[in-house]
Amino acid sequence: MTQSEFAAFWRLAASVLSIVATLLAAPAFAQGKPKIRIAHGGQLLNISYPWLEMPAALKYWGQEGYDVEVFIGQSSLQSIQLLVAGQADLAQINSGPLVQAVTKNGIPVQDVMMNTVIEWSLVVPEDSPITSVKDFKGKAIGTSSLGTGGVALLKSFMEANGVDPEKEIQILPVGIGPLAYQALRTNQVQGLMYWGSAIASFENFGAKFRRFYDPNWHQMPDFSLVALKSTIDRDPKAIEAVVRGAAKGSLFALTNPDCARKVQWAYRPASKPTGADEATLIKNDVHYLNATLDGMKLALNLSGGKEWGKTTPAQFDPLQEFLLRTKQIDKKVPSADLVIGIPNFFERANNFDHEVVEKQAIACNIKL
Repeated sequence: MTQSEFAAFWRLAASVLSIVATLLAAPAFAQGKPKIRIAHGGQLLNISYPWLEMPAALKYWGQEGYDVEVFIGQSSLQSIQLLVAGQADLAQINSGPLVQAVTKNGIPVQDVMMNTVIEWSLVVPEDSPITSVKDFKGKAIGTSSLGTGGVALLKSFMEANGVDPEKEIQILPVGIGPLAYQALRTNQVQGLMYWGSAIASFENFGAKFRRFYDPNWHQMPDFSLVALKSTIDRDPKAIEAVVRGAAKGSLFALTNPDCARKVQWAYRPASKPTGADEATLIKNDVHYLNATLDGMKLALNLSGGKEWGKTTPAQFDPLQEFLLRTKQIDKKVPSADLVIGIPNFFERANNFDHEVVEKQAIACNIKL
C-alpha cells in the first residue's frame, strides 16, 4: 500500500468513526447468549493461529458463555476499519497498524492480548555464499509484498549493518507459499524476508536455511487481539472471556501440538494440506504450528512466563521508537494508550485450571 493509499484509507476510517458514533454507543453484544465477532486480519485461518482456532473448536468460548465467530478480515488495516464500523467487536492484527491507527488518526484501539512477538527473519539457503548481512550488497531479497511491515524491518536491519537498502539491495514482491520459494530456488532472489510460520512452510518444501535477524525484534509485540476502548469499557467481562478462551487454546496447542493438528483438521477440514502422503502432511503441519508456537512462547516469556496474552505499555515503547525511526509514524503517544488499562486484567483472564486443559491435550480424546 502506497503512502497516499494509506492516508486515504485512514481518512475513510476516520469518517466512518464519526458516522457510526451513535451505533457504537449501543450495546456491543446481543441479548441472550452474547455474540462476539472477531475479524482476523489475514486471508486464511489455519493451524498457525491456535489462539483463534482451538477455543472455537474445543468450545472454550462457549463455556465462557459467549457465541464467538472468527471471520476473515483480509488485513490488519481492513480489520481495524471493521472495528470502527461496528462490524467486529475485536480484531486480530499486527501491532504496527495498531500504533498507526492511534498515532495517525486518534482511533482508540487497544491491545487486549499479545500472541506473538516480531519473529521475522531474513533467510538464505544453508549452502549460500551469503554468510553475513554485508554479503547482501548487490543482491535481491524477496518478501510477500512491498506493503508488508517486513520491508521496514528489512531496511532498518540493512542500515544497521552498513548496507544502504535504497541503493545496495533490491526488494522484490514474490508472494507467499510455493511462488516465494520458487523465486529463491531459481535465483530470482538470493534471500527471503518472512515471518516464522511462512519460513516453516518453505522448510516443508525441503529447504534448509541460514537466518539473519535483529534480536531486539523479539522484544516487541506483534500479532495481537485488539478492541476499541469504547467496547472494552462497555463490556470488559466479554473481552476477558474472549482472552481467557484464547489463552486456553494457546495452552492446549503448546501442550500437545499434534493433538492441536488433529483438532484443526477435524474442525476446519479445508485447512488440511494436500499433495503428499498422510505421514508427510502430519509432519509438515506440526512443523508449521511449532514455528508459531515458538513466537507465542517468546511473547509469553516477554511478559513473565505465566500469563498468556499479557501486554504492557513498556513493550510498546521500543516498537513506537522503531516506527518513528523508520517514518511509519510521525509522532508517539503514551504507550499506556495502546494497551488495555483494566487492573489485573491478564491475571483474571488466565484464571482457569491449567492442569485440566493440559490433561485434555495430553489425552487427546476429542470429539467435536
